[in-house]
Amino acid sequence: MAKDEAILRFEKVSFGYSDNRPLLSEVDFSIRRGTKTTIMGQNGSGKSTLFKLITGALEPTDGNINVVNGVSIAISRQVIPRDDLDLTVREFFQKSFNEKKYDIDVKIDEILEVVNLKGHEKIHERKMRAFSGGQQARLLLASALIQSPDLLLLDEPTNNLDKAGIEHLTQFLIEYKKTCIVISHDAEFLNSFTDGVLYLDVYTRKIEQYVGNYFDVREQITIRQEKENRKNAQLAKEIQENKDKANFFAMKGGQMRMVAKRMREKAEELEDDIVDTRKEDKTIRPFIIPAQKDILGEIVNISSFKTFKNHKPVSRKASMKLKKNQHLLLVGPNGIGKSTLLESIAKNEAEGTKIAPGIVIGYYRQDFSTLNFDDTVIKSLSEVDEKIPEETVRSVASGFLIKAESMNNKIGDLSEGQKGLVAFARLVLQKPGLLILDEPTNHINFRHIPVIAEALSKYEGAMIVVSHVPDFVKQIRIDYTLDLDK
Repeated sequence: MAKDEAILRFEKVSFGYSDNRPLLSEVDFSIRRGTKTTIMGQNGSGKSTLFKLITGALEPTDGNINVVNGVSIAISRQVIPRDDLDLTVREFFQKSFNEKKYDIDVKIDEILEVVNLKGHEKIHERKMRAFSGGQQARLLLASALIQSPDLLLLDEPTNNLDKAGIEHLTQFLIEYKKTCIVISHDAEFLNSFTDGVLYLDVYTRKIEQYVGNYFDVREQITIRQEKENRKNAQLAKEIQENKDKANFFAMKGGQMRMVAKRMREKAEELEDDIVDTRKEDKTIRPFIIPAQKDILGEIVNISSFKTFKNHKPVSRKASMKLKKNQHLLLVGPNGIGKSTLLESIAKNEAEGTKIAPGIVIGYYRQDFSTLNFDDTVIKSLSEVDEKIPEETVRSVASGFLIKAESMNNKIGDLSEGQKGLVAFARLVLQKPGLLILDEPTNHINFRHIPVIAEALSKYEGAMIVVSHVPDFVKQIRIDYTLDLDK
């Protein structure tokens, strides 16, 4: 097949999880062989759903999805399914293939070189849950790459990857000769290999296809939005003028009523011309995470901690004391134990760490396991503090773009990005004295990141944060850094 022929085509495809809330409406686009395409869109616009439609995990409500015969598809998911956490690495990778592979260990070793996760003893027998978040992200990625598919689908592949991991993946994608579609919020990463963009508009439920690198397309979309906004402002002015004139002539009576009628009709015609501008470009409202009141003196004292070297725990000494309004950044490569340390501090079980009595701990976990996936959004938010009126809870949710109609959805049915926004809304309602954040920008739309960074900078309690996104870290006030590798 020629390179410029389409290997995937959507024709008038519509899809919705319920009849009254379609995600996609009569969508048309095609993907050509050998191209690298980015999917852009707000959290909850249907990016991960699009992948499920491509793989056949979901069927469209209407329309046709055509994949060229014989095209193999593999997907790298964002999180390891809970049922797979107790599989060994060998069993997990074997599941990627329809038939048993007798040379699976050799294939695993080769692909772990690609994702920069090599040199671990007896890795084939280790259980998936034994790996850190960053290592699990690499294993998920490797489980897609090992299949060497004609169409590679990557869902947030840089989440939890450190700088070396992202560089490795970027180089792999630049050299990958086959077709690739990527969902990611990492702009620099996307711009290094993207030659086209599929833009999901959450308001029109359409997909717009753009050609060009990521930064160019983002600029095209912004210019188009500004143009639409200017046009709408002009139309709104004309509409108001016609309505004012219609009211004026209607009061005159007689033949003037006919003039008034024409003015009203003109106003209605102009209203039809108003463009549905992208609600896509909505950003969460600026917010504050209120700190627990009346906290004095030392909140956290870290005198020692454990790291992992070749999967063996190593004890290290430290002298880190945090008071109110002091922020600590934890750094270190994937697998050294950052998430493990954060979790043990959050549970107040870390050897060598003392937390002052009575301190409320707010904990943002990268896998959202602090959320009950069976709870509705309203229940999850309301249970943080039952004394907070429902009206306040709904107002906080609205600031995080959690709409009224989503409040009765189960947490498990939300996109990963929406789960992240619910987790932030819970922190606002919780008013913690100690804030612990593990990769708080994973899955979050790039437009929201400066707002989140500002809120964390202004937080007046003690804060411990882990993030592999340098641009995000630069925007936060950090008072101390603890390098677990030194």
